[in-house]
Amino acid sequence: MSLDPVRLDKTSSTTPSPSAMAFLSRFFAAESAGGLILMAAALAALIVANSPLSAAYFSTLHTYVAGLSISHWINDGLMAIFFLLVGLEIKREMLVGQLASWGDRALPGLAALGGMIMPALIYIAVNWGNAQTLGGWAIPAATDIAFALGVLSLLGKRVPVSLKVFLSALAILDDLGAVIIIALFYTSDLSINMLLASLGVIVALVALNRFGVKSLIPYLLAGALLWFLMLQSGIHATLAGVILALCIPMGNPENERQSPLLKMEGKLHPWVAFAIVPIFGFANAGVSLAGITPDNLVDPVPLGVALGLVLGKQLGVFGFSALAIRIGMARLPEGANWSQLYGVALLCGIGFTMSLFIGALAFVNSAHLVDEVKVGVLLGSVISAILGVLILLKAARQK
Repeated sequence: MSLDPVRLDKTSSTTPSPSAMAFLSRFFAAESAGGLILMAAALAALIVANSPLSAAYFSTLHTYVAGLSISHWINDGLMAIFFLLVGLEIKREMLVGQLASWGDRALPGLAALGGMIMPALIYIAVNWGNAQTLGGWAIPAATDIAFALGVLSLLGKRVPVSLKVFLSALAILDDLGAVIIIALFYTSDLSINMLLASLGVIVALVALNRFGVKSLIPYLLAGALLWFLMLQSGIHATLAGVILALCIPMGNPENERQSPLLKMEGKLHPWVAFAIVPIFGFANAGVSLAGITPDNLVDPVPLGVALGLVLGKQLGVFGFSALAIRIGMARLPEGANWSQLYGVALLCGIGFTMSLFIGALAFVNSAHLVDEVKVGVLLGSVISAILGVLILLKAARQK
């Protein structure tokens, strides 16, 4: 997957270096705190959208600046930076992190696969025969790493670190699956000329990597051009962030100052966790509940999304994990038991950021269905969080 493979000795994958441990500490601190801020942003959006400020809230999101609405700038512009960070995390984990070997990838990889397949199947079953809503099948297939780790952080030392590592690795692979799904299924009106121009920029990025260019400025300039060209091409512009990330060289993974990838990831993490993702949450979680009745909750879209997150995620993540462990392909995370693994599988049903993002792509021409997606995502995510915390608390008392 990477353009500049790195090989580690056998001890490095099992015994992280002090610098790696420091990086993991910063990573979990940012993700956990960012998840709590994201919760506050989502709650604020719901309050504002159902208050006297609702008209100003929605009109501001639809205000045009430099040819795009503010909502569009957030979802296509700021989220490209989010996807850049996702791509950097994927590459780092594949090269020198928790996914550096096939053995390390087995458990989170199969869990992520099950966690995408089962929610999609449940959504499809609920929406079968409805051509208008079937396009949202991928909405419940994503896990929100910031939100899930934020909830997990509330439990403190009741949850072993190995489960936090498992959850983050799973969510990163889940994000990779979501990126592939967006690229394959949520593109429209392709422009061949813009695609060819995008391909030319990608070739230039690969050349920068191959010639060993370590300065980030040429990559960022080329990445900005790639974003613009992909925005015009019909392929979702946020994918430019992932492509740029995969072209940025790792360098020396033991020294952040000598690693362009780690340097950029370190700089982006606080901005993404504490600004970009909360802004996205505030802009996309706001849904007016006026006129929504309990009957609306069993409409195909919110029901399919909620059941996909609550039932599909736990069935897929826990079921595929249990199968991998039982047949000897993987083992339980160190210090964890089956109840704790099940609790984390429930937390994987928190699908906030990526689910809302895919929902906006799936129903771009239907504001009503996008609102139904928001209801389903919020409902499913809240239920999954509550159930996951209860199971993990019970498991901690049993231990």
